[in-house]
Amino acid sequence: MGFLPDPRSSRTSTGVASLFLFCCLPIFLVQSSTAGVIDLKWTVEYMHWSPDCIESVVIGINGNFPGPTITATAGDLINIELTNHLHTEGVVIHWHGITQKGTPWADGTASISQCAINAGETFVYSFTVEKAGTFFYHGHYGMQRSAECTQTRQEVDLSGVPIRFIGEPQAILINGRGQYACSAAAHFDGKAVCSPKCKPEPLKVEPGKTYRIRLASTTALSSLNFMIQDHKLDVVEADGNYVERFSVDDLDIYSGESYSVLLRTKEDAKGNYWISIGVRGRDSDTPPALTILNYLPTEWEKHPNSAPPVHPKWNNYTHSKSFSNKIKALNAPKLEGYNYKPPPEKQNRRILLLNTQNTIKERIKWTINDISLTLPSTPYLGAIKYSLDKAFDQQSLPDRYSNPDYDIMVPPLNTAAISSSAVYNLPSDVTIDVVLQNANMLKDDHCEIHPWHLHGHDFWVLGYGEGKFIDAEHEGKFNLVDPPLRNTVVVYPYGWTALRFRTDNPGVWAFHCHIEPHLHMGMGVIFAEGIEEIKKMSINKKALVCGLTGEKFMDSYKE
Repeated sequence: MGFLPDPRSSRTSTGVASLFLFCCLPIFLVQSSTAGVIDLKWTVEYMHWSPDCIESVVIGINGNFPGPTITATAGDLINIELTNHLHTEGVVIHWHGITQKGTPWADGTASISQCAINAGETFVYSFTVEKAGTFFYHGHYGMQRSAECTQTRQEVDLSGVPIRFIGEPQAILINGRGQYACSAAAHFDGKAVCSPKCKPEPLKVEPGKTYRIRLASTTALSSLNFMIQDHKLDVVEADGNYVERFSVDDLDIYSGESYSVLLRTKEDAKGNYWISIGVRGRDSDTPPALTILNYLPTEWEKHPNSAPPVHPKWNNYTHSKSFSNKIKALNAPKLEGYNYKPPPEKQNRRILLLNTQNTIKERIKWTINDISLTLPSTPYLGAIKYSLDKAFDQQSLPDRYSNPDYDIMVPPLNTAAISSSAVYNLPSDVTIDVVLQNANMLKDDHCEIHPWHLHGHDFWVLGYGEGKFIDAEHEGKFNLVDPPLRNTVVVYPYGWTALRFRTDNPGVWAFHCHIEPHLHMGMGVIFAEGIEEIKKMSINKKALVCGLTGEKFMDSYKE
């Protein structure tokens, strides 16, 4: 595994470690003056595994759970030949945080950038990585991300429904290992009462050194809080972008986010310490996940001398907002391979997205401006390239919600809404603002945290606010000096989050809540960017052999 120097000091980290929460699958990209080609062959298959101490069916790669780590150099071309051995369902893989400039068909989003890879078929993902950072990959078809990273008791139902959820999360996984139905003490005292597949792995360190720890979360439902007992953590990277270094006792990690933190180990440590990860944003009975910060030469099985640390209360949003507001971009133009630019001062278009619940045909749906996203059977990318207008809805989507007097503090008075597969058409080379507005759900006094992820781009996080966003009042308070670049951002209950990005990457890109059930209940929008450029670009036809594009190819073959 590669590691990067601390960008604010001539002193480099002396070690690197990775803690991937809910067994997310890592990509480590390091800076180098040379680039190469990485060729990989992967087989996706069902496996019987016990990641949380109870055997279940999970989705693995090449017989392993979690899947393999990719370590690459910025500029490398990565070719992954993926064969689907899930005999009852399709699969795609999304390379989370990789912008896919020039290769939008390789983004790995079913019905958006490509068709699902059917059982028995092989598809080659090929893309160039732009920059150093911490990224990861995961399924983006149906509810497969939950099967890759078991966070709830779940089963694979071979009769047709791939994943069935039962209740709240019951086990948090660290690097693919958890402790549901198996006590923490049983893990750490070495007694053989739990499967080795779920026995936590310690993080081994030496006194008086600095370690870079890479953190990421692909949780399907919950937000997390990370802490190491009696140790400070210096945050230096967020979503593959450097940030001004700041110190914390703990940090919140929302689904889709990644961070790097620097850990300075104690000079005189004579024992071990707890590493703990707890649930945030949900009132859950899920116990914290635990592993050991193991100071060598102490045996890792030796328990710390005190109880695990206590996480902030699940709904202490003041604590969470304080952390988010500390994240600022690092402005260090002389740092090799790093070139931060502040956002344009003005936007060409502002899209205000009201996020709430509605009912459609007596079913509860998440809606954006009273529209619930549905995905078509023909991938948008192919439909736009070949001008297949019947492949998805052609209506224009609103830039704002229809009722400017909407009260975000109460359930919607009019719960009528529609489903649509329409897209936002964005021209190339313009500046777009998106303001996410959170509001009350259908139930009184209920509003949830939502982490939103944008494919194909990093964006500047201009700011957060309480209550209702008002242009004249709030846009003057945007941070245009050092806003962090991110690909995932949180919107807090009854608040708003503003972001800005440039349309410099022609393609069709999803922008959606990274809580998996929320996306499949309609919480997302689609940005079709640079339509004329899409029509001219070369697109891998194997990505489009379904729906109307598949029919088009067959008709051409017959001719």
